[in-house]
Amino acid sequence: MDRVLPDFAYETAAYGRGLLVVAGVDEVGRGPLAGPVTAAAVVLHRDRIPKGLNDSKALTPARREALFAEIMEVAEVCCAHASVQEIDSLNILRASHLAMERAVAGLARAVDHALIDGNMIPRGLACGAEAIVKGDALCLSIAAASIVAKVTRDRIMVDLAQQHPGYGWEGNAGYPTKAHLEALLNLGVTPHHRRSFRPVHNILYQDVSVSA
Repeated sequence: MDRVLPDFAYETAAYGRGLLVVAGVDEVGRGPLAGPVTAAAVVLHRDRIPKGLNDSKALTPARREALFAEIMEVAEVCCAHASVQEIDSLNILRASHLAMERAVAGLARAVDHALIDGNMIPRGLACGAEAIVKGDALCLSIAAASIVAKVTRDRIMVDLAQQHPGYGWEGNAGYPTKAHLEALLNLGVTPHHRRSFRPVHNILYQDVSVSA
C-alpha cells in the first residue's frame, strides 16, 4: 500500500474558522545525550508549498537539505532551541516545549493558530493550538517544521563534532549509538552532554564513586 503523504487539511480547516496565520511546529532532539533540543515553526503560503514535503525521517539527507533551502525561501520560518543547561534543569519534555514556544514567538507575524506535532500543547504559547499525533506525517506545515528543525540541529552537531572529535556527533547527532557510548566512557563527559540523562549521569556518578 502506498504511504499517505501529508496534506493541507489542518491548515485549510483553521483558515475556514477565520484564523489567518497558521504555523506548523515540530522539534527534534529529545533522545540524544548531547546538544540542544531544537524546534521550528513554519507558516506555509497556500500558493507556494514546496513539492515533496514529508516527515523529515522519511527523507534522505540530500532531499532534506534541498527542501530546507526551498522552505527557507518561500515560507515564514523561525528556529529556536533549549540549551543543555535548560534540559537538565527543566527536564527534556518541558525544554522541548520551551523551544517550540520560542520558535512560535520568533516568527515575524503573530500566529493565530499553531499545529503542534505530538499529543501535548506547550503551555506557554500565546495563541490557540491543536496537537496532532504523528503530525509530521499528516500535516504539511508540521512536515516543513520537522525538516527545518532536523537540518538546523544536525548542522549544530556537525559544528560541535569539530570542537569535540571522537564522539561521532557528525553522524549520530548526539544519539546514544554504541560508538557514542564507548566514546563517553573513554573520553569522558563534555559540556555539551546532558547530565540528567542516565548514561551521562552514571558515568559522572561512577567517577565520583571512584574518586571518593
